[in-house]
Amino acid sequence: MESPPHSTAGIAVFQTPDFRSELNDEQYAAVTAEPGPALVLAGAGSGKTRTLTYRVAWLRAQGIPPWQILLLTFTNKAAREMLGRVEELTGGTFSSQWGGTFHSIGGRFLRKHGSAIGVEPGYTILDESDSESLVTEVIKSQDAAFLKDKNNPKARAIRDLISFARNTRDALDNVVRERMPWAEELIPQLESFAGDYHELKRARQVADYDDLLELWLRVLQQDEPIRRHYQEQFQHILVDEYQDTNLLQSEIIDLLANRHQIMAVGDDAQCIYTWRGARFENIASFGERHPGATVYKIETNYRSTPQILDFANDVLADQPVGQGYLKMLRPVRAPNRKPQVVGVMDTRQQAHFLLKRIKGLLSEGYQLSDIAILYRAHYQAVDAQIEFSRNGLPFVITSGVRFFEQAHIRDLTAQLRFLANPRDATAFHRVACLLPRVGERTAQRLYSLVSKHAASEASPGHCRAMLESTILAKVPADAKADWTALAETLADAGRALAEPGDTLRPEHVVRVLVEGWYGDFLRTGSGLTNWETRREDLESLIGFAQRFDDVNELLAQLVLLNSETASRAVDPDDDCVRMTTVHQAKGLEFPVVIVIGMADGFFPLKRAIESGDLDEERRLFYVSVTRAQDELYLCYPMLHTQGRNGGVMRVDPSRFLQEIPEDHYEHRRFDHSM
Repeated sequence: MESPPHSTAGIAVFQTPDFRSELNDEQYAAVTAEPGPALVLAGAGSGKTRTLTYRVAWLRAQGIPPWQILLLTFTNKAAREMLGRVEELTGGTFSSQWGGTFHSIGGRFLRKHGSAIGVEPGYTILDESDSESLVTEVIKSQDAAFLKDKNNPKARAIRDLISFARNTRDALDNVVRERMPWAEELIPQLESFAGDYHELKRARQVADYDDLLELWLRVLQQDEPIRRHYQEQFQHILVDEYQDTNLLQSEIIDLLANRHQIMAVGDDAQCIYTWRGARFENIASFGERHPGATVYKIETNYRSTPQILDFANDVLADQPVGQGYLKMLRPVRAPNRKPQVVGVMDTRQQAHFLLKRIKGLLSEGYQLSDIAILYRAHYQAVDAQIEFSRNGLPFVITSGVRFFEQAHIRDLTAQLRFLANPRDATAFHRVACLLPRVGERTAQRLYSLVSKHAASEASPGHCRAMLESTILAKVPADAKADWTALAETLADAGRALAEPGDTLRPEHVVRVLVEGWYGDFLRTGSGLTNWETRREDLESLIGFAQRFDDVNELLAQLVLLNSETASRAVDPDDDCVRMTTVHQAKGLEFPVVIVIGMADGFFPLKRAIESGDLDEERRLFYVSVTRAQDELYLCYPMLHTQGRNGGVMRVDPSRFLQEIPEDHYEHRRFDHSM
């Protein structure tokens, strides 16, 4: 076993920072903490990174060799910045420092000790694309027809299920039932794929990202001398963003820190990634797993105004008893205006408000890049994207592609195009190729048959022709059920176009399509675990379609808007408004933050309300509020078009807004004087 270096090279010129003058009292207490288990709860904007960096510098100033310190982060950038800052503070170069992401440290560990479990030092690491390719290879070797059946999960989705199970330490069958319940009957086959995938990696001496953690833990569990060596070597284990750790990561940490020589730094109020494996209980149960742990709270906030912090504190004050640690952010900045809660009629008026307020902010001296628009779900920003594009306002979406460029929106648009113009072969091909065993050549052949049949005098049109027995006989067997459901949906939508009265309105046609074959396809045939999010996007199109009296007019606008938003794409480094989901905004700050869609069913999301899973929604709200430095706006629509049932319904302001004392914000209804 390799012994840690004991040379003092690189630390002879050590300089000691003035810790007392460079840190506030809360930071200083955590930085200079005595050895032993410690949980540092660093509130938003309180200098978490500074505290962790100075802690490393303090330990070195006390004579702790760098190889006795393990610093674990979630990004390489964070590790580089922290260790680089430590070198600036101390004047030393410490090449033997064990600092980096969980995966990079795991990889380094396996290079040295992987042979204990059969992993050779020269193993190679698979990136996500390589991993997906290997899963594909395994699936094809077991069942050559599996991936050709578009009703089955795709290789990427299967890889993601396997990865989630490993990181949460859960059985794959449980993960499938929870995240992809429609595939429950495939569990034995998916388990077989997973088993062969792991065996093939070992045979080829390759490791995916999850192996870097899972195999690291396995070595520690199975090899007592190695485990004891590192438990003794790492006298101080520091973990950044502890609230984001999953069960696999926490098991590694707890095993290394068996003598409770750990300082975990994080904020339970910002645990918002449980959907990808983060475990809130890791931080909530820290004291149980590390008896005698000291809790340090860093609550002095350097980011936001007192008024914004009052609002943020109210968000946490209303969380259920026992959910997280009590914290109270304290300001150092001068007072400014209270947060503005703005009621608008609907999402279109919300977009008008955004445009007008942004213009006002620019006249007050702000830059476009000072402004961030946050939302809970992507579809909630569609009207804002439209309004900004039409008015030439530069914006960048940092949480995905623009709304009308998304594949599922284009799929539904293709169905509308075919309904409006059955000679649009391109639209037909796009939809037909979603079906099992239907590729471009098969789609072309089927379209030709349908068109010839529809051209006959007795034919009721292309959609009904798709259901004729002579056509069905040419459809691949695996695609017949989907083909029939698609044809029936298109026929129903086509009848809506032909009938007089209100059913002529495009929203009725869009609703038929969303609730018909394609809606079912997203849930059971797309192989996607985020189908609910995509379904919400599609349902938002029903409200959008209400603005038009003719399907052709709707289609023209969809095509033009897609072209407009794409042609107005800007470089993220340009001066432009930032638009992003709250998840993607975590860790960022902006002078002005505008949170839109602050209505019940929008934020918190309807499915979270129905499932009773509101704790993380509240934490998301807290994260959104604490991104703001100078000004905070929270905008809620009062009317909403129901996706499934149709009609316009009144919606209430978010329950989170209703919990805030009225004297901690200004409530306004939008008018053009704002």
